[in-house]
Amino acid sequence: MTPRLKRTGYALLGVALAVIAADRLLPPDMTRAQALSPEVTASDGALLRPFLSKDGAWRLHTTAYDVSPRYLTLLMAYEDRRFEHHVGVDLLALGRAASQWLGAGHVVSGGSTLTMQVARLLEPARLQHRGVFTKMLQMVRAVQLEERYSKDEILSLYLTLAPMGGNLEGVRAASLSYFGKAPAALDLAESALLVALPQAPVKARPDRHAGAALAARNHVLDRMVAEAVITAADAALAKREGVPFARQPMSLAAPHLAQKLVLANRQLLIKTTIDARIQAAAERMAAEERGYFDDGADLAIVVVENKTRNLIAYVGGTRYWGRGGQVDLASRSRSPGSALKPFIYGLAFDNLALHPLTRMTDEATQFGDYAPQDFEGSFQGTVTAREALQMSLNIPAVALLDRVGPLTFTMALENAGAHLAFPPGNAAPSLPVALGGLGISLADIAMLYAGIAEGGEARALRVIANARQAPPHRLFGPVAAWYLRHILNGVALPDGWAMGQGLSHSRSIGFKTGTSYGFRDAWAVGFSNDYTVAVWVGRADGTPRPGHMGREAGAPILLKMFGLLPPDRRPAPAPPAGALLAHATEELPMALQLFRRESKAEAVAALPPPAIAFPPNGAVVPLPGAKDREQTITLRADGGRAPLTWLVNGEWIGNFDRFAAATYRPQAEGLARVTVVDADGRSDSSEIRFKKIR
Repeated sequence: MTPRLKRTGYALLGVALAVIAADRLLPPDMTRAQALSPEVTASDGALLRPFLSKDGAWRLHTTAYDVSPRYLTLLMAYEDRRFEHHVGVDLLALGRAASQWLGAGHVVSGGSTLTMQVARLLEPARLQHRGVFTKMLQMVRAVQLEERYSKDEILSLYLTLAPMGGNLEGVRAASLSYFGKAPAALDLAESALLVALPQAPVKARPDRHAGAALAARNHVLDRMVAEAVITAADAALAKREGVPFARQPMSLAAPHLAQKLVLANRQLLIKTTIDARIQAAAERMAAEERGYFDDGADLAIVVVENKTRNLIAYVGGTRYWGRGGQVDLASRSRSPGSALKPFIYGLAFDNLALHPLTRMTDEATQFGDYAPQDFEGSFQGTVTAREALQMSLNIPAVALLDRVGPLTFTMALENAGAHLAFPPGNAAPSLPVALGGLGISLADIAMLYAGIAEGGEARALRVIANARQAPPHRLFGPVAAWYLRHILNGVALPDGWAMGQGLSHSRSIGFKTGTSYGFRDAWAVGFSNDYTVAVWVGRADGTPRPGHMGREAGAPILLKMFGLLPPDRRPAPAPPAGALLAHATEELPMALQLFRRESKAEAVAALPPPAIAFPPNGAVVPLPGAKDREQTITLRADGGRAPLTWLVNGEWIGNFDRFAAATYRPQAEGLARVTVVDADGRSDSSEIRFKKIR
């Protein structure tokens, strides 16, 4: 090789290396492509709420799969017929454009490819001016884009960034705003308008210059007829359509939830568990119901699928853009009134201090310096626990909480995932929490009630689609949950409601209402086999609404919401092992026939409460060997007033004198809960594990 050829080769190599270095040092600026509008979608991908991008544009990520094939056909025919074959620059198109320019003395058609237009859209400040240098830079950038991205990715960039008038960018944003539909549903006339708009997004935007928009759209249609892309008849039919003269608002479904998720996740696309159809139905119904309020009140609704704990509808309020409307009423802590009473009973059932048929006394009672009153000021005398809860009597609930313990009660709710708020200055929870002396959100109370429906196991609600299910937290056992289900299924319906009058025979609903002090908050929370619904009604500022109670204000809305849900698919659960299926109080063990509240004098004179001596809490108890299948273990307790009632995993073992041997034969390995209850209803429990010894 001659020295001259060598020098030429080195020079070409140097140029090539320089081009590669420049390409790596000065890649295309993808900042605008990444500055997209955050989107929150339903479980099926339907758009719930988009948000403006950081620079104030509606810039929704769009792919070829999101738009109508007809639109893509028009776009390629009008803008870049050889898009699939060129390397970013179409030399044939450039030659044709130059020839037309020389012949006519002005620009007849452009030679820019879609890739070159994407390059300009990515760097508008640098590439927006006309001129040879700018065009050359566009061509360089186009080649760089083709090297880095697939044709589908480049097309997606155009569909996302194309200017459509004002702060609308991309085909999805324009289709939603101008036509109120997804771009997959664009017809011929609509497609032609969106093909034309990027050529003159200011002068031809239909919401300001409808005539210019109409002319631009018809120009696209005429050219498509001339190039045999569409028929003249189709074009004529499309021309008969007008163009939109106003922009429609973007979707604003579940706005409070969407706002919270975007702030918490900082992601561009958040797919939720919300069911778009149920959400829309809930919002329509809520808006209709709010129309009946003449005192500025609002309402919130939460709907949960019990099995998955998926949040499927969330109405945080009905006037998002109104005064105070952006306050999320479904996540705000408010006093629940009596709505938490079922959980006091559930803990008492679980500790074997109570059965639904246990007799209780509803009469004027002093608890230290606290003297609660029933809501209507009257007392019912002797009632069963079932009746006391169904009638929402206050004295029995406070007496039960006195036995369970306010701290035990509130810790059980908090351990299950509920966030409780207590009045300022309260060092510890006290008896008024039974009647609403704390704060809880609608979403959290829905989570707790779903726990009743699912056998006493609460889980945090799942909001993000495909997220792992939260771990379970035991509120109480399946026996207590089953008792509560049957009690709440028997709560009387509000006036005007009956089976066959707005309520399906095929769905059994257990529910409880609550009214906070001063009529500030009206609640209704209930569950069926498949769903849990929670409703709150009140004023956002917490001012009273005299006479508005949960039963009249909340329960009808709850029942209407259940009427909007799909039919339940799962049957009601069968009675769990250990449930005492008595038909009368007299059939219960003596210790469970009457709930006694001891006076201080009686408490001093009484025996100490029962305490399990064996098996102690946390013990590992060996199972009998194969040759000793009839071997039993002896259950022992200290203290307590006879007879002592023993249960294992809720299964009644028997009533025994305090000094008699209580025997039990384990059946299998695993965790077990052993409980002893004395004649006064006092109890003790231990969590143990039966294990085979190899």
